[in-house]
Amino acid sequence: MDQVFVVPEMITATLGFAVFLLGARLTRKVAFLREFNIPEPVTGGLIAAAIFAIFTAVSGVGLSFETAARDYFLVVFFAGIGLNARLSDLLSGGKILVLLLVLTLGTIIVQNVVGIAGATMFGLPAQSGVLFGSAALIGGHGTAIAWAPNVASATGLNSSAELGVAMATLGLIAASLVGGPIAKLLVGRHRLKSTHEGEGDVVGVSFEEESNATEISHVTLMRVMLSLHVAIILGYVLHEVLEEIGLMLPLFVPCLIVGIILGNARMLLAPKAPPVARTPTLAVLSEFALGVFLAISLMTLDFSTLSGAGLAIMATVGAQTLITVVLVIFVLFPILGRNYDAAVLASGFAGFSLGATPTAIANMTAVTKRYGPAPIAFVVLPLVSAFFVDIANAIVIQSIVNF
Repeated sequence: MDQVFVVPEMITATLGFAVFLLGARLTRKVAFLREFNIPEPVTGGLIAAAIFAIFTAVSGVGLSFETAARDYFLVVFFAGIGLNARLSDLLSGGKILVLLLVLTLGTIIVQNVVGIAGATMFGLPAQSGVLFGSAALIGGHGTAIAWAPNVASATGLNSSAELGVAMATLGLIAASLVGGPIAKLLVGRHRLKSTHEGEGDVVGVSFEEESNATEISHVTLMRVMLSLHVAIILGYVLHEVLEEIGLMLPLFVPCLIVGIILGNARMLLAPKAPPVARTPTLAVLSEFALGVFLAISLMTLDFSTLSGAGLAIMATVGAQTLITVVLVIFVLFPILGRNYDAAVLASGFAGFSLGATPTAIANMTAVTKRYGPAPIAFVVLPLVSAFFVDIANAIVIQSIVNF
């Protein structure tokens, strides 16, 4: 690569909008994408990433995207999830939350067993299996990069960082593609229906209702944006407080928590005030924010990290994806009750365990746009992925690396 061109923030965001619209257009034109619940930004994002990769290969000019706007859209989305959450849902979802915690720990262990087997099979140190397993998959790019120096120190594998990033990249792609088909299979096979019809939208408006969303106006948009920004500002404050006491969490988690508090306080203290939670306006804004975040995330994937990965990563990602699909269909879905909410959570858990929380939410959004709401899923899964995964993952990874 001869030189690198830095794409400014404004252009990155603008490309994100265009990529999202490309995916949305293709989803409405290609029945296959709707039938298998492929998220709109995934389609556009992967096409854009491929185009950028071809451009770099032909021109020799690399592209480096400034992505601060992407992170803004992420906290807007999770603040909206918080505003939509009802205490009654959280209380009723207590059992589901506990079950998901146990299933997540089991998934972390299974991923590392498969990862160690893959590393050993291809002649790599056994400890590097964490980079074929939970460090890169359920942990994502950040966790893989964070643990790479430890793996390199323990094994002498100098390419640990590149290995982890490549694995996380392929995992993210797989996560974006398998969640929707899983839900289609479960909903169709068991003839499941949403039990939350008429309760209002959480994320997105169904394809059938898009042209009828007449309740959205400049006033409702301003009201919802004000509520979102208040939640985000207070989320920043809470984030600083938590850091001061030594509790390190992603910024979206405090924003989610504050959103939950504000949304329920508004219902209790001002029940006659114009609604914000579960309105078409908030649903559309939430889907917009998630869509742009995921479109930017996927279009900026660097496929060059896969060039030296070889057969080991391709084979291991294939095995991990197959095992994940089997686990969510034959273990998670029955344990969670074989109902519609369990099917939506299955699609989300597949996205979360192979990729990241936003991927999981995008999978569930695509499913609920077609089959109906599942509000508890959008609260419970982010809580599991935010509060539990990093701690459990760190303990398991540390044990393997130091073995």
